[in-house]
Amino acid sequence: MSWEENVRKVVPYVPGEQPKIKNIIKLNTNENPYSPSPLVYKAFKETDLDDYRKYPDPTCSELVDSIAEYYGVKKENVFVGVGSDDVLSMAFLTFFNSDKPILFPDITYSFYDVWADLYRIPYKQIPLKDDFTIEPLDYYAENGGIVIANPNAPTGVKMPLSEIEDIIRSNKEVVVIIDEAYVDFGAESALPLINKYDNLLVVRTYSKSRSLAGLRIGYAFGCEKLIKYLLDSKFSFNSYTMNMPSLRLGAAAMKDKEYFEETVAKVVATREKFKISLKELGFEFADSATNFVFARHPQKSGKEIFEYLRANGIIVRRFDKPRIGEYLRISIGTDEEMDKLVSALKEFL
Repeated sequence: MSWEENVRKVVPYVPGEQPKIKNIIKLNTNENPYSPSPLVYKAFKETDLDDYRKYPDPTCSELVDSIAEYYGVKKENVFVGVGSDDVLSMAFLTFFNSDKPILFPDITYSFYDVWADLYRIPYKQIPLKDDFTIEPLDYYAENGGIVIANPNAPTGVKMPLSEIEDIIRSNKEVVVIIDEAYVDFGAESALPLINKYDNLLVVRTYSKSRSLAGLRIGYAFGCEKLIKYLLDSKFSFNSYTMNMPSLRLGAAAMKDKEYFEETVAKVVATREKFKISLKELGFEFADSATNFVFARHPQKSGKEIFEYLRANGIIVRRFDKPRIGEYLRISIGTDEEMDKLVSALKEFL
């Protein structure tokens, strides 16, 4: 018998490329093109490096308190982790322990099936409609839990809050996770519903709208009992998941509402301008409520466009998967970056 027979084998998630190439336009991982809040820089400069010899606060109180205050909830309603990936992974581990399959769309964040395989959770992928929208009736079937990204990634399509609530209300016996990584760019949040449904977990991130992907900060909202179960799992796994810089700088970022709203508005304005340019070039795409556009050209291969852009110093994301292989997911950069992209697409076409 080989030791390999007892290895937990999984097909890993493949993150977006972080290229080492200089002088490129990087539009492949949905990072915010603008710097973090000036309050983050101020907090960084005021940090005493001697503090780093000590363990960080395992309760993450400074960060948790800042998030609770900003969103008007109790600290007992907040959970934080190392990016929303860590939060979601812990939620899968904690809440999806049934022999019934969890449900999520066939075209969505591709880490969901990876976690399900890793934790041996049965799952069923529900096909999106041809327009990339979700049919709520498809989630009425017996299940062990539900995960929905709103707005969805990689399609960028948002789901009305009334339809999300319908799914939550129809599945009170299981935990429903609403992944709101991109909600700040144009969708209605399910956060107010945590006071109405004790089976709802709303997950957010600092990586997109708060310009801090490099600090890896994710957070979630839920009823006190739900958050308590998550904390029990976290402290059984690793008590010190959040490093001290993330706790302090994350708390500082949450205090700058004006800067946050300003940068989000800039991204949205650039996105809307870019949509017009794409339509003029003949591209097809569902209306995006995120900081990216998921588009294809009816006469040109997605692979061919992807390779042409890369050869010209512009990196976007392409998923070589059924139904979406011809699409490109294009992150929204600065106006200047998007103008250069549009020029490159015009030359290609």
